Amino acid sequence: MTREEVFAGINEVFQDVFDDEEICVGETTTSADVEGWDSLEHINLIVAVEKRFHMKFNMGEVTTMKNVGEMADIILSRI
Repeated sequence: MTREEVFAGINEVFQDVFDDEEICVGETTTSADVEGWDSLEHINLIVAVEKRFHMKFNMGEVTTMKNVGEMADIILSRI
C-alpha cells in the first residue's frame, strides 16, 4: 500500500466520522484544522482508522501523534 492509498483511506474515515464530504486531510493536518475534532471525536476517529486499516494503535502512539502525517507513518510501518 502506498502513502497515497493510506491518505485516501484516512480521508474516507475523516469524512465519515465528521460527516463532511469536503474534508481533505494532509501531512500537517491537526485537530485545530478540522471543525468538531475534540477529544471525544478523537477516540471515534482512532477506532475508525483502526477498523479501516485492520490494526490497533498502542496508547503511546495515540498520545504522541501530532498530525495526520504521523498517523500515516504508523499505519505504513504496520503494513
